[in-house]
Amino acid sequence: MTSQQKTGTAGEAAAAAYLERQGLTVLERNFRVRGGELDLICRAADVIVFVEVRLRNHKGNREGYGGFYGGAAASITPTKQRRLILAAQHWLTRHQQHDAPCRFDCVLIDNGHLEWIRNAFTAD
Repeated sequence: MTSQQKTGTAGEAAAAAYLERQGLTVLERNFRVRGGELDLICRAADVIVFVEVRLRNHKGNREGYGGFYGGAAASITPTKQRRLILAAQHWLTRHQQHDAPCRFDCVLIDNGHLEWIRNAFTAD
């Protein structure tokens, strides 16, 4: 496992622990389908919550690359959102949860600071 993979795994574990402390139940981690992956799938009461975990560590200015590339939130592009929605649709079908209420949350970790954004985007 590379250093970056270890960092990602640790970030996902920190996000899962945080969400559990907030009352969510983690149902699954790293659900993969062709074309997409969901970092965490949780339940909050009767709602299925698909969670994208994004990490950013800023180590000095990256001149010539437009500064710091943006924070963790900037990395969740419309293309990334479409991949998450696709993976969520597969999960809902696989688990016969077609009509279950669901939402997409993001846990952003910027230089160790964790922020939970509920309803970060919709599948419309």
